[in-house]
Amino acid sequence: TIDVLAEAGLLNEDRPSRVEVYFAAKTSSLPPLMREHLELWLQVMLDGSRRPPRQTARDPQTVRLQIMGLVTVVTGWADAGYQSFAQVTRTDVEDALRPLAPGRRHAAELGLRSLFKTLKGRRLIFTNPMRGMKHTPVAGNLPLALDPAVIRDEINHPDPVVALAVALVAFHALTGKQLRAVKLSDIVDGRLTTGDREIPLAAPVRTRLAAWLDHRNRRWPECANPHLLVSRRTAPRLTPVGHSFPWKGITLRPQALREDRILHEIHATGGDIRRICDLFGLS
Repeated sequence: TIDVLAEAGLLNEDRPSRVEVYFAAKTSSLPPLMREHLELWLQVMLDGSRRPPRQTARDPQTVRLQIMGLVTVVTGWADAGYQSFAQVTRTDVEDALRPLAPGRRHAAELGLRSLFKTLKGRRLIFTNPMRGMKHTPVAGNLPLALDPAVIRDEINHPDPVVALAVALVAFHALTGKQLRAVKLSDIVDGRLTTGDREIPLAAPVRTRLAAWLDHRNRRWPECANPHLLVSRRTAPRLTPVGHSFPWKGITLRPQALREDRILHEIHATGGDIRRICDLFGLS
């Protein structure tokens, strides 16, 4: 019903998103003015802003991570009796960030920097306490190769959609977002087109693609969903699958598989940066 109404231009989409529901749960106990300013920041983050400071819309997952970083800090200020972000000083920010772990502190700094920049641009606070404050460096991790036996087991998974998803990432290093966006019309004559890249599919991928399409046609013979991957929930609709499909319940994740593929290619080519960028569509 939602798809039909949207296609006809009659849908008034007023359902709160997952990020908005999460935000409401985390900020419900804050003072009214703080919550109002945070709601303004959330709107700018999700929808962008043409007013100074101009900003493009951010990915909802990015917004969620920044909310997670902000919650502890802002709640502490509210518990201390603060009613507005205009009361927050640089010393307050430093005292709130000091006890946080490096990863959580980095997320909090990003969120606070964005929040105070928005509020200062709208003249809702007098000064930006984050101005000139240095970022906390994030500890990097050396990428390590995955166990080939684990990848081999998942590529031969009895569920055809799992086997296809793992094979597409393991052989061609697609991101999870690219994989969810692939449509049936993107694959022609054994070649996959994604963005500006045209990828000749490896033989093991084509075998698993055929097995998945046979399974899909048998289970949902009248499925109108144009996406390659469909689930029980999306088969009757036109929307892509969620980010956890079909990875929930298996040991591998698309990001780790993609990193393993890039790492393997770096070793195989002696670190040819231009070739790596062209092969995996990196900027």
